[in-house]
Amino acid sequence: MALKIWKSYCALQNQARIFKSTFGSAGQSYVQGQLANDERQYFYYIDHQGMLFLDDARMKNFTSCFKEKKFLKFFFRRLKMNSNHENLQEWPYVSPCGNEMNYIKCDDLPVVYQSIVYDGEKPHLSWGDEHGLLKYPLNLSDIAMCPKSGRVYHPAPYRQGGIGLIKSKLAIELSNHFVFEENTILPSGIRWNDQHFTLNHQILKLLDNRPSTGRYSEVEE
Repeated sequence: MALKIWKSYCALQNQARIFKSTFGSAGQSYVQGQLANDERQYFYYIDHQGMLFLDDARMKNFTSCFKEKKFLKFFFRRLKMNSNHENLQEWPYVSPCGNEMNYIKCDDLPVVYQSIVYDGEKPHLSWGDEHGLLKYPLNLSDIAMCPKSGRVYHPAPYRQGGIGLIKSKLAIELSNHFVFEENTILPSGIRWNDQHFTLNHQILKLLDNRPSTGRYSEVEE
């Protein structure tokens, strides 16, 4: 199985070279697939909907994003903070693969939760795609809204930075269950399945320490 995934990954990387030569933008400080420091390097971008693109793709929409599930799972499971590699400021995340290194920048965060899925009766947040490709347990009390942007967040795996963005469509659905105290801009709780959960907003402090690549807007689109 691992060999099949590896072959699929290599085939997709070859497609990436072809895609770049067709749609790539001029003026960037790198070449997709360049060899530097004995590693083959590729450069990616994750938008606020959780879609993955080659960073230099001129068109970034559903048509041009990566969709192959085996590749996405392979890529996102290996994603981590760029703690000991070059280009740290511009590319704060990496997804290593053998002697290849995939450098990543984001509109906001690399983990974008796209839907709620269930493992038995336990709710999880799905990331990588909307269908449970990768899952993280949902703790309703840990949901937090950023007062500056209005974006909604939830804890994420430590390897990926500890905090994930909730996709705007899902955030709107959740906001219908928020409870607000009088004269407050942040929700104090969430009512879910006839139960009240108090929001602790503890993960908001992680936003101040997250890497920045200069693309994140404080105002939600």
